[in-house]
Amino acid sequence: MFNPKTPKIEKIGKIHNTTIEKLEELFENNVYMYIDYANIRPLSNKLKWHIGTKRLKQFLDSFDNIKYTKFYQGTLQGNEQSEKEIKNLKKLEEKDKFKLITKPVKIMRLSIDATSISVDSPALLNQFIRRALMKKYDIEIIEYLNKKFIEMNDIGINYIKDRKCNFDVEIGVDMLLDYERSDNIDTFVLWSGDSDFADPLKKLLKNNKKVILFATAGRIARELNALKELGLHIFDIADLKEFICWTREQEKKYI
Repeated sequence: MFNPKTPKIEKIGKIHNTTIEKLEELFENNVYMYIDYANIRPLSNKLKWHIGTKRLKQFLDSFDNIKYTKFYQGTLQGNEQSEKEIKNLKKLEEKDKFKLITKPVKIMRLSIDATSISVDSPALLNQFIRRALMKKYDIEIIEYLNKKFIEMNDIGINYIKDRKCNFDVEIGVDMLLDYERSDNIDTFVLWSGDSDFADPLKKLLKNNKKVILFATAGRIARELNALKELGLHIFDIADLKEFICWTREQEKKYI
């Protein structure tokens, strides 16, 4: 099942043979994989290493029963680094094997203009802080934060930019459509920890499909953890570091 695509992967596989054995056990029969890179990529800050997409594909290609991988990544148009990443991902595409799904990243302008609200009003803060947390704040905290907005307004900052590119709907739909259209998929693998996937994963599990979640401890939504009772398998991507991280982040013994 595991046929290393490069000498380096073969070398690392021999050292981390328990990881390979675990994956071989999890990857049952025909496997379809869905990588929500927008969700997984920010984990770099927690993991303190980065996923190399080319190395990731080489690693996945080493498992001959991973039949298809869909990779979801937004394009920040006009950004040289983002467009270069998408260009490199497109080079990795293979018909009926690896597909990139992308769409433009939306840039939203969020107002932080506090001139029309009272200093003790939570109206502006409600845009940025969840209501459950806002209820815990006393009036002094609200006043302090609003004064910070006013300080920013005084130097000419009246809005901030935020980026949004969510693939939850597309991935959920793709998983269910693939399930309905093909009788040959035995195992579904999702790289994400987002609670929005609870419903499609639950449907797959209840229809006796094997479902594996690739995520990081402490970054898995409660709704997904609850699915372990239905048979959801969770694999910590931290165990894959030496296989898929940037080369310069590898331990020297692997280089």
